[in-house]
Formats: sequence, structure tokens, C-alpha cells
Amino acid sequence: MATKKANPLMDRIKEEFPRKLQLLYSVSPEEASDKQVYHVLSSIIVEILGAKRQSFINHTNSVGGKQIYYLSMEFLMGRSLKTSIYNLELADGIKTMLKQYDINLDKIYEHEPDAGLGNGGLGRLAACYLDGLATMGFPAMGYSICYEYGIFQQKLEDGWQTELPDNWLPGGSVWLVPKPELSIDIHFEGDLQEYWDNQYHYISHVNYNTVVATPYDLYVSGYGGDGVSVLRLWSAKAPNFNMEMFNKGRYEEALAQNSIANAISKVLYPNDNHLEGKSLRLRQQYFLCAASIGDIVNSHMNVYGTLENLADKVAIHINDTHPTLAIPELMRILLDDCGYSWEKSWDIVIRTFAYTNHTVMAEALEKWDVNLVKTVIPRIFSIIVEINNRYCQSLMERNGGDSAKTTRMSIIKDNQIHMATLCVAASHSVNGVSKLHSEIIKQSVFHDEYENTPEKFKNVTNGIAYRRWLYQSNPELTALLKDTIGPKFIKDGSELEKFRQFQDDEEILTRLAEVKKANKEAFAKYVKNSSDIILNTDSIFDVQVKRLHEYKRQHLNVMNILTDYAYLLNNPDAPFTPKTYIFAAKAAPGYYLAKQIIKMIWAISEEIRKNPRISQKLSVVFLENYCVTLSEHLMPASDVSEQISLAGTEASGTGNMKLMLNGAITLGTLDGANIEIKEACGDDNIVIFGMTTPEVNDLRARGYNPVDYYNNDGRIREAIDRMYHGINGCTFHDVANSLKDRDPYMVLADFDSYRNAQQYITECYNDKLRWAKMSLNNIAGAGIFSADRAVTEYADNIWYLR
Repeated sequence: MATKKANPLMDRIKEEFPRKLQLLYSVSPEEASDKQVYHVLSSIIVEILGAKRQSFINHTNSVGGKQIYYLSMEFLMGRSLKTSIYNLELADGIKTMLKQYDINLDKIYEHEPDAGLGNGGLGRLAACYLDGLATMGFPAMGYSICYEYGIFQQKLEDGWQTELPDNWLPGGSVWLVPKPELSIDIHFEGDLQEYWDNQYHYISHVNYNTVVATPYDLYVSGYGGDGVSVLRLWSAKAPNFNMEMFNKGRYEEALAQNSIANAISKVLYPNDNHLEGKSLRLRQQYFLCAASIGDIVNSHMNVYGTLENLADKVAIHINDTHPTLAIPELMRILLDDCGYSWEKSWDIVIRTFAYTNHTVMAEALEKWDVNLVKTVIPRIFSIIVEINNRYCQSLMERNGGDSAKTTRMSIIKDNQIHMATLCVAASHSVNGVSKLHSEIIKQSVFHDEYENTPEKFKNVTNGIAYRRWLYQSNPELTALLKDTIGPKFIKDGSELEKFRQFQDDEEILTRLAEVKKANKEAFAKYVKNSSDIILNTDSIFDVQVKRLHEYKRQHLNVMNILTDYAYLLNNPDAPFTPKTYIFAAKAAPGYYLAKQIIKMIWAISEEIRKNPRISQKLSVVFLENYCVTLSEHLMPASDVSEQISLAGTEASGTGNMKLMLNGAITLGTLDGANIEIKEACGDDNIVIFGMTTPEVNDLRARGYNPVDYYNNDGRIREAIDRMYHGINGCTFHDVANSLKDRDPYMVLADFDSYRNAQQYITECYNDKLRWAKMSLNNIAGAGIFSADRAVTEYADNIWYLR
């Protein structure tokens, strides 16, 4: 029998653990509280990762390797301790070590708050890419803001979403390594002075207000290699306190200066439906960009002493439009601080930057008011104006004097700066995040730009840090996979394809069904403990978890539930496969209709719960405060993955990939990455419904009239009328009116097709072996959606790292 090779890291941890407990808390392991154990264990892992990162980056610099810097306003990291322990392959060793002190490692994990520095898919993707980059050995650093309060804690009070502050730092700060010596001064407001000296044109920025950006590093481990990524988070502080003003009794003024600076890193995404919120969000974006670009330039200069080779040694990636101001900021440094010519600076910028677009929604493509930008960051504004003037001039030549086309493509129009247009103009690569999305970008959003520079436009389908949702979160399935295909899939997702050879093996299919049942039992126990809700584990777990937004169509799901409910009210004894609909979602604080939909889901769940006969067959659950950790518990237990956005609206999705990996069957439209999921798992192992993107566009062009569906389909009419008349004593006129009169995301047009798909998926589920075979084919096809694959495509085709 092969003996397990010794892990030198484990020896170090065994030695450090009691020593550090004694040093920091004067307790032995037997006396230590779980919280003390969490802090000490985390600090040891941070030291291990810090040393590993140092030698990794020293090696990169010694061979002159290119580095990738990934700028994102969001990094939804979740918890670090469990992931780091698993990625360092220390889970079994630490479990055994703690057991001898009678400490339960699973309980220790619970003391870490989720680092909720993100809102949804965008931030989770960025987090997954740091994991993938480290695993694949690419030297990478992410940049974001050290928000004191992350995405809000969601509490439902009588069904209404209320937002509580998410103060994650007390438990999370053990993962942050302060680097005050790398602080950077950021300049806001002020005046510009221009002068000439011997044919040189100088611009000087004076009378500005300074904010100091101080970095905190969070290490992100990769799996099974030498790589470690760093997420550098910037905290904002006033440079100093105005004692003179304070001493003169002008207390409020003295404190106000500080509070404006400190507000920048206070909270993720201030509500921006008012001018103050817009101004703060613009400050956040420039603060992130100026600090990060300053830091990149400083560290490059430390290694090479020149910026001539910046584009050869540095790739800067803009994740969506929030970090767009990095482009004019690098121009500012090259022009004002280094004295490069405009042409030389622009050449460096274009070769350095690449941009990922994440949305085709017009309202989500950021635009900033010219006067606001001019006031808050005057020098950056003047550079954007110059970029636009030169860009439009070159477009006029290229477009053969077509001024209408040039106006359409202008970065500044209608008194607004169009950030996505600036990104496309200043990047050497623009990519979408699924095959369909990348095509839509070329055909509609950036069609003119695509015609001008087709070589810029690329696709990289999103990927997930799949080990978190499989190896870490689903030990039962991991064990089954190891027994059937061996352990290589943990490092290489493409190995999962080998599982397909068991699709007709009755014994393995039965074991797979048993794994799912065990996971449902475990999840039901978790939900019972955390929210006192009892789940029927013999029912189908039909899951829709994601941000709450009309285009994701949670209300289509609701329409179907209301129709089932009406049927059971009329036929309580009818045969009906028990079904539990599980929702989890946060709505943006200012998004009134989304909050109404949450309240409506809650009201349905309450009304059904009060009917004992119906609730045996049908139940609805809304889980509060959806976050990475909740997702890790839920994904392994899910049967059906609801991916029901209107075709042509979801860029990609990543929750769909996590659910597929855990063997859930996708019930979805041909939208985002669902199309590639269908290719990967096979047509028989996914249930597709609804219009395609061309059909949606065609119906829109012909004139879509939702009230016709309301008048002609009794089920639709009954469901919408129930919203008017009351569910659990609450009426939902706004949701009902929106569906009947406007229905911007064509819920009613897809309703009949969705009903049929729901019936079909229930039929499949009732044939146990067939369902297990569908599930197995989903797991086997999920390897392509690994973040390891995605970052390798970026490295090869966009960043040219090799």
C-alpha cells in the first residue's frame, strides 16, 4: 500500500499552531475558543501564502515575465480559509491535527464572514479568475477597493427586503496584509494651468484635494502549483486632519473634509439615484483607477527603470466599464509625469489595455455627465476630450467623411462620456463572455466599431473556480468521481469528460442518485438550522438563485407557480410530483419593482404554507441573504437549474455552470452560456424553451402587445388577476400592470413554452434512471466551464503572456 507523502507545510502548521495561540491569546489549543482558533489558523495560512507569493513573483521578475493586472470594482471573494486549505491540499492534515484537540474544523470555517466586495456575477467571476490565474501559474494581481461595508446583508421583514450593513472587516481583516509604505496620493477637484516652455506644452494641476490610498493585500491560493495571486484592496483616508481649522472652532468643516475622503471606501456601490451618490461613485472609480495605475507604474519602474517596455511586461484588464478611468490616468502619467509625446503615450496605452464587456443592456453601459467629470477630475476630463477629438478625427478619415457614423461612435455625445466607447477605442482587445454575447456585441452594441476594427473583437466564455463548488462543497460527488475516473479532475476539469462512459452503468447511476439525496438531506438540515424552514427532500428542488432583475425573469417562475397553485386549489387530490421552488436573490436598494417581486415570492410561500394539503405537494422558499457561502451549500443539493432570462439579455451567467457541475438539469432559454451548456452536456440532457434571440427581435419589431396574451390565455389571466386581488393578503398591482401593459422582457410570450418545459422536466425526473443519466452527462460536460480554461484563453489570445 502506498504511503501518503509527508507535507512539510503540515509539519510547520503543527508547530506554529500551539505556539501562536500561546503568543497571541495565552491559551493552549484545548482552552482556545473557536474564534481564536480561526484567527490563528488564518494568520498561519496568510504567512504561508505570503512567502509563496514572494518567491513566485521574484522568479517572474528574474526572468522578465509579463504580469497581468485585473481591475474590477467588485471581487465577491466569499470565505478564504476553507478555499486556501483545500487549494494547499492541507484539509485532511488540519482536520486530523484539530481532532486531537477536540476541535471541529467545519465549525471553525463558520467564524469567517463572506468578503462580499461584489454584487453578483461580475465580482464572483473576478474572484474565480484570481484562483484560476494562480492555479495556472500566471503572475496576477487584482485591484479593487477595500470597502468597509460590502454588499448589504439582506433581511426579509414581512417579506420586504431591508438592507443591513455588512461589516465584514472585524472577522475578515486577518486575511488583509497592510502595505502602508505603498500608499498613493490621489488628486480631486482643483484647477488646470497651461504654459509653454521651449516648444513644450505643460499642464499643471493645482489647488486640488488629496485623498490617500493605502493598500491591503489579500492572497489567493491556486491549486497544486507555485502560483499565488494577490488582490490589492485600496482604503481611502484624508491625508491629515486640519488641526488649525478645528482649533478655530470650525469643527464641522474640519471633520467634513475627512468624511468626504473616508466615504470613498466606506460602502460598495452607494445608491446613485441622486447627485451625491453619482458623485461618490465617480470618486470611487477614479480612486480605484488612479491608485492602481500609480501602483502598477511604480512596481514596473522598480524592476525595469523605464516605461518604454510597459506594454511588453504589463497587461491591464478592465472588467466591465467601472475601471475605464485607468485609461486616461495612464495617459496622464505618461504625458505629465514622464513627458512622452501624445502619439507615444497612446501607443503604449492601446497595447497595454484590454476590456471585457459584461452587458448588452443599454441602461447598464455607463455614461457620465460631462460637468460632473470636469468638476471632480479636471485633468482626466481634459485628457478624455483630447482622446475623443483625435479619435473622431481618425474616424472621419476612416469613415470616408461619414459624419453621422462618426457622431454615433463618438466617446462624448449628448453631454455625456460613454465609458464603453472609450474602452473600445483605447484597448487592443474587446471580448464578450459567451459565444452568443460576443456575437451580439459585434452585431448591435459595438457594430460600427466592429466594422472598423474587427480584429479587436474576441470571445472568452466565462469560467468558474470549479474546485470550490465540487472538491470543497460536494465531498460525496468528489468521492464518486475519484472512484470512477481517478483524482486528476481536481487539477484538470477536462478529465470530467471521462465520467460520461458510465452513463449507462446502472450501479453508478444509482450511486449518483444517492449522492444527490444525501446532499438534499444535508442542505435541508442547514436550512432548518439557519432559518427554521423545513424542506421536503423527496420533492424536486427547483432552484433560481441570482440577482433579482426583471430580465432574469423570476416573475416568469412565479407565474408558473401561481398556475400550479390554482390547479391544486381546484384539484387537491390530483396526482402531482412534489416540488420545492427555492429562490435566493438580492435586489438593488433603489429597484422598487424587484423588491415587489421578492415580496410576492414571500407572500406565495406564506399562503401555500398555510394550506396543509397543498403544501405537501407544492412549496416555495425564499432564502435570505444570498452569498457565496449559501451557494456552496445549495449547489450540490439542486435538481433543476432555472436559467430563464429573455434570449439576448444575459451575457453569460456563472451560476448555471456551478449548478451543472453539481448535476442539476438546466431549464433555460437559448441565452448566454446556456447555449454552450447545451453543446457540452448534449441536447437530451437540458430542457430548452422560449423564443430565440432572432425571434425576440422579430416580435419586438412587429410590435409586442402583452395584453393580447392576458386576454387569450386563461392561465395568464388567472395568475395576473391573483396579483391584483391579493396573495396572502397583499396586492401586487405594480408587478401585474408591468406584465399586462409593458412586459419589457416578454414573460407572457414565453409563458406557454415555459409551462410545457416544466411539465416535461417533471416527467424526466419521475424516470429515476433517466434523470440520473441526464445528471451524469451534465457533470461530465462541465469541465469546459473551468476558470483555469478561461484564464488560459485570456493569457494566450489577449494578454500574450507566453
